[in-house]
Amino acid sequence: MMKSFILASNSPRRKELLHNCGYSFEVKPSDCDENTDGSLTPQETVKELARRKAMAVLAENADSVVLGCDTVVALEGEILGKPQDREDAYRMLTALSGKKHIVVSGVCVADKNRCECFENTTEVEFNSLSEETVNSYLDTLEYTDKAGGYGIQGFGSVLVKGIRGDYFSVMGLPVSQCAALLSSFGIYGKVRI
Repeated sequence: MMKSFILASNSPRRKELLHNCGYSFEVKPSDCDENTDGSLTPQETVKELARRKAMAVLAENADSVVLGCDTVVALEGEILGKPQDREDAYRMLTALSGKKHIVVSGVCVADKNRCECFENTTEVEFNSLSEETVNSYLDTLEYTDKAGGYGIQGFGSVLVKGIRGDYFSVMGLPVSQCAALLSSFGIYGKVRI
């Protein structure tokens, strides 16, 4: 019998990435507390939040395998969350302009017997952005609900000079690492890893 697999996230990007790999899953977003200790590193923060999300959904779905995820953008050690409004997004994008920052995705896979977490850190370098570029990007409204105020897979791709690491991790799910961990729980997409 195939195990029930749940994605504890409402992220359209994570759903699309899992779907593209041929996974069969349900979506049950977690409503866990996402406040964290400010002394945690970006890597510790995403692993903790991914774990909380997975465990909150697992508590109500004990016979399932649950995938929890979290992604943050960090510039010089400071976590840039999701912008509260256009002004906040403008502040973030101008801070990122012409600089390298990191995008850290945390993943947790859990069932009633095990809980395994990892993080993936990717370096992203932004082009130097003019005020016109920043404002035209903000006009797309793509910045809403995006860590750091941008999405690499959409209009935000023109802001990015280059990356060193996992492109899919910047989108919110390090696909290859995640697939390897899911397979150890008996969950497979179309290509078994």
